[in-house]
Amino acid sequence: MLTATRNYLIFLLRCIRLIFMGDWRYYLWVGLLTAFCLMGLNAYIKQLVHGLVATGMSDQVSWGVYIANFTFLVGVAAAAVMLVIPVYIYGNEELHDLVIFGELLAVAAILMCLSFVMVDLGRPDRFWHLMPGIGKFNFPSSILSWDVIVLNGYLVLNLHICGYLLYTRYQGRKPAKWFYIPFVFIGIVWAVSIHTVTAFLYVGLGGRPFWNSAVVGPRFIASAFTAGPALIILALQIIRRTTDYRITDRALMTLRGIVQISMLINVFLLLNEVFKEFYSDTLHVASAKYLFFGLHGHHALVPWIWTAIAFNLTSMALLVLPASRSLKWLDVACILAIVGIWIEKGMGLVIPGFIPTPLGEMVEYTPTLNETLICLGIWAFGFLCYTLFLRMAIPILQGRLSKANEHWTKAEGSEARLHAFLQS
Repeated sequence: MLTATRNYLIFLLRCIRLIFMGDWRYYLWVGLLTAFCLMGLNAYIKQLVHGLVATGMSDQVSWGVYIANFTFLVGVAAAAVMLVIPVYIYGNEELHDLVIFGELLAVAAILMCLSFVMVDLGRPDRFWHLMPGIGKFNFPSSILSWDVIVLNGYLVLNLHICGYLLYTRYQGRKPAKWFYIPFVFIGIVWAVSIHTVTAFLYVGLGGRPFWNSAVVGPRFIASAFTAGPALIILALQIIRRTTDYRITDRALMTLRGIVQISMLINVFLLLNEVFKEFYSDTLHVASAKYLFFGLHGHHALVPWIWTAIAFNLTSMALLVLPASRSLKWLDVACILAIVGIWIEKGMGLVIPGFIPTPLGEMVEYTPTLNETLICLGIWAFGFLCYTLFLRMAIPILQGRLSKANEHWTKAEGSEARLHAFLQS
């Protein structure tokens, strides 16, 4: 037991040392992300001192860009399952190691989700009320308590799977299937549940007719399985260009097929929602009219939603056409899909649900500079986490960091030599 603990601590120490090693591009990128994190932290401290009055939210519009980003990132986290399914159900060995990259992205996305929830709390010091056994968790009647369980559970599942697979690769032995395969299949179901439960947070609010639709859940899943793999495609190409890790075009084309089908379903469900809203033309269509065309002289979201629709349709066209078999056009399609879905699920879903209010008030929402800086800081924090995760994982997957060369490190006792070895 003592030997196993000692070996694991050595493994962690060597991984931590890795994050301080890299070329000038790595230091520049990490330094830039750290600067944005500090700016976001400074903005959050201001919000903590002055309260949510520092944001553009109000009694009428109580959810803003924090919850919009939270909703989008839950989908990104759930999309890691789209790498797991081809490998563990259909036996696609070419994507086997890439699953770890997808699950590490899920971990970073969940950390960002939890950060956005924290900054959205007006009194974060009262967070303990949500802790089971300490506060009043209100389970199972509260959908929010379900969301707390599925998000934190999904984080633990991905940490266990990634950590175990990387540690066994470091030790040079095959992982015991009984110790991680059951958790992989639990994770597949759990990935769907985290975005479904998030959708239920909206659908369950009967007083907000804009969200009160059974198609919201499927739309969330379809958009998640579009934007998430699209982000993974971009991340894998960056990894391939900045490291010597081998990622084949065939693996990227497999992910392209997933994004292609999911985008078609996402656009189809959006058309269903638009038809439901406008064909019936009841009083409940007010929020949709405000979103798409403006209402009573208020039209702040109109440019946003039409930009999202244009991006989504262009992305869909590129993905369907053979042009997206070229990585250049595939990158364009992925970027358009990510931005379009972020707008559609963020500004196009959260904000119009509050406008007009149940009393008919028209109170528009515009995020403040302080709010924007906090959002940028959290996104930078997520990218920083993912960068550091990859910095530790890639040398292990390549075999350049392993228990077999642990004695070499001790004998040399030099970080400079270790750095040279890892870069060789």
